[in-house]
Amino acid sequence: MFRPTGFADLAGRRVGIFGYGVEGHATARRLHGVVQSVVVVDDAPRGDGVLVTSEGGFEALLGCDVVIKSPGIARRRPDVLDLELHGVAVVSALNLWLHDTDRSRVVAITGTKGKSTTTALMTFFLHCLDEPALRLGNIGQPPYDPTVNTASGWLVVEVSSFQCVDIDLAPGIVVVTSLGADHLDWHGSLEQYRSDKLSLTRSAGVHATLVPDNSTFRSIESELGGDVEFVGAESSHLATALGLLGSHSNSNVALALRAVSRLTLRDPDEITEIVRRRAFEFEPLRGRLTLAAIEGSNGVRYVDDGLATSVLPAIAALEVFSDEPVALIVGGFDRGVDYGPLAQALVARRAPTVTVTMGPAGERIGDAIESLDASATVLRVPDMFEAVLQARRALVGHGVVLLSPAAPSFDRYDNWEERSQDFTTVAREMASEWSLGGDSNS
Repeated sequence: MFRPTGFADLAGRRVGIFGYGVEGHATARRLHGVVQSVVVVDDAPRGDGVLVTSEGGFEALLGCDVVIKSPGIARRRPDVLDLELHGVAVVSALNLWLHDTDRSRVVAITGTKGKSTTTALMTFFLHCLDEPALRLGNIGQPPYDPTVNTASGWLVVEVSSFQCVDIDLAPGIVVVTSLGADHLDWHGSLEQYRSDKLSLTRSAGVHATLVPDNSTFRSIESELGGDVEFVGAESSHLATALGLLGSHSNSNVALALRAVSRLTLRDPDEITEIVRRRAFEFEPLRGRLTLAAIEGSNGVRYVDDGLATSVLPAIAALEVFSDEPVALIVGGFDRGVDYGPLAQALVARRAPTVTVTMGPAGERIGDAIESLDASATVLRVPDMFEAVLQARRALVGHGVVLLSPAAPSFDRYDNWEERSQDFTTVAREMASEWSLGGDSNS
């Protein structure tokens, strides 16, 4: 079977693009003028000549020499496996790009939680050192998009577990921020998810692998590839200066510092002091414990942690507000993960806690909580307005209305940004009403 090791290998070939979201559009731009012909297929009707998988699209892919699969298409789907059984190579655009790129300039950052923040931190640290750097991948733009100039500078790429499984050549540095349970509907099991996530560290090519120095990673050292370095949490309160909340931020900062030190050959303490002087310039990511609104009368805060689409970051968010009353809004699309750890964390809280649930995942989270503590307050609501309203009503005097959903958004929204924006809009209206002494239900 013909298997390309770079985009140049596709010259004169008939190529399929399977999945036509952001990555699929970028791939189409990259292939323009390179290949003989392109077939574009998506599971959903897209128009503009895009074939639907179930309506002749799969058959069209069978006629291709190579199919470039977008990350959202599961690697072990029967139709994907069937393509390879018929001699059609299934590859990823990110892997083709890595084969074409100077890997020593590339850092790939993955993890169940913290990868977006660590990607942003590392790019910011490099800029503080006057080093050219681009923030790419899930957090920015696909690095293979021809509209992005990657010819020079450092390339900091956020990589999802969907992408890790299709990469066979590692960048110069791989960072894994954390390891929990996520996307089990895509990967099939917790064991497969972890194996797929860590496969990036085991990819070919000389590279360093940076991971947190904690019991989780120490226990799986044999599953890690590359030149492994365990990195302890940063202890000089740089995370606080950068406006980041939670103890997990100290680990993310430390990983970013160590990666930048390896790239630039500069001492981590020197980098820390330079960054500290410019820390006020750093803009924490929207959707990562972002203050959406605050009531002037009593200081009730509405906090958007909408990027927390799995259990681990939601638990981490709860730890940030461990001593405060919290009304937690959770739920969304159900991808089959174990919500037991989140339920245990909620039941174990000493401060007053109410859980407001939405969507199929919310139903399972609510059930998991009630199975542990029948007296726990769980409010099931149909939409975001009711979620914020009931969460606010549940707080007496002060506290935090926290959106940390522990589930993806696409049961109701197109993406997490749309869900976070809905929360922010409702929160600001609610905060304004309550600041005036009113109840938004009136």
